[in-house]
Amino acid sequence: MATINQLQTKPAKRYEEFDPGQDGNKNTEFADLIMDGNSLLYQKLKKYDMVPSLGWGSANHQRLMIDYFLLEQCHEHMYYRYPILVCPWCGDEECGFISVKIDREADVVTWKDFKLEPIKV
Repeated sequence: MATINQLQTKPAKRYEEFDPGQDGNKNTEFADLIMDGNSLLYQKLKKYDMVPSLGWGSANHQRLMIDYFLLEQCHEHMYYRYPILVCPWCGDEECGFISVKIDREADVVTWKDFKLEPIKV
């Protein structure tokens, strides 16, 4: 039987208050996804220097991201894959991103096939 996990969002930022890495960099604030009390995205995938796509950007962009994760709208180019980590400066997929395939069957949502998408030149 599959394990059912609890998912929630939590406000987070790219750098801690006294982190020297924030000097000269954008300290993006975002909504991290927390699964069973642990950071699912940001802390586990921090080495890619990307931030979650939720919780920042314009109101229209956030509505679009929410619609993607609720499977109310397909991504324009990736269909049932969705950008979960994006560029911390602009959020643009042209800078590279990490995507996931999301499936829903009744009340069960499955995230699988995480993929580092190449930077387009």
